[in-house]
Amino acid sequence: MKNLDNISELKQFENLELLAKQVVEGFITGLHKSPFHGFSVEFAEHRLYNKGESVRNIDWKLYGKTDKLFVKRYEEETNLRSRIIIDTSSSMLFPYKDKNIQSKLMFSIYSAAALIHLLRKQRDAVGLTFFSDKIELHTQTKMSSVHSRLLYSKLNDLAFNETLLNKNSKPAELLHSISDKIHKRSLVIIFSDMFSSENPEKLFGALQHLKHSKHEVILFHVTDKEHEGEFKYQNRPYKFVDMETGETLKLNPNEVRNYYKKTSGEYNNNLKLKCGQYKIDFVQADVKSDFKEILVPFLLKRKKLH
Repeated sequence: MKNLDNISELKQFENLELLAKQVVEGFITGLHKSPFHGFSVEFAEHRLYNKGESVRNIDWKLYGKTDKLFVKRYEEETNLRSRIIIDTSSSMLFPYKDKNIQSKLMFSIYSAAALIHLLRKQRDAVGLTFFSDKIELHTQTKMSSVHSRLLYSKLNDLAFNETLLNKNSKPAELLHSISDKIHKRSLVIIFSDMFSSENPEKLFGALQHLKHSKHEVILFHVTDKEHEGEFKYQNRPYKFVDMETGETLKLNPNEVRNYYKKTSGEYNNNLKLKCGQYKIDFVQADVKSDFKEILVPFLLKRKKLH
């Protein structure tokens, strides 16, 4: 899939739901075998067969016992309850206003939109949560078309929100709160760069809380690998700005690159290790990566749950 560069491309489509549908249908077409086999149903009761209706659901075994025609009635079931959680703190705006690279937040919005379409296609219930230094949105978990349009509307509003600068992130504190709000076992899908001034052990504890609540969890660790991981900048002075606090630092990247890569690498490896220990699916989601890196882990997790 071609990555979408910036907000102007979202304006081009005008409808995030349409964009998600195009992305997902294209992805499914490229698979050798579709992961969708219809939604599940549950037997509810028998009723007498009415002359002239389809004989498809006649219970022939019961006919053999009673010599009467009965039809099996079914009720549609929601296959899965899912909660998509998006970190909306200021660090997710990186790289800020770069026309050549979509931000971590836009990457998360496009990904969430596609997952909502996948969930709706399979008749699964889905809810949406935004958090920064507080819980900014926590919708109900439903499967109706009206509800899905609400979710797309919230994502669209987030894409054009001009007030996201200087917002801190408190993932440790808020993931605990969000976990307490999810009352039924769910598939929890998190999009975050996991940048926080909190003690890392508290963050790991919050992730563990989600697992203790019996949820299945996928963490999409959203980063710009080239700049945030490899610290690839030209050999010249730069002014770096903390997008959450506004603090600035002037330096030549060459002077700190080795230390930065060592420190950030240790944190990321520890995060990945902890996710492995807690049986949380960890996906390194580079903003320049192929979109299948988002959809495939989701489909694999979903397959395990059925």
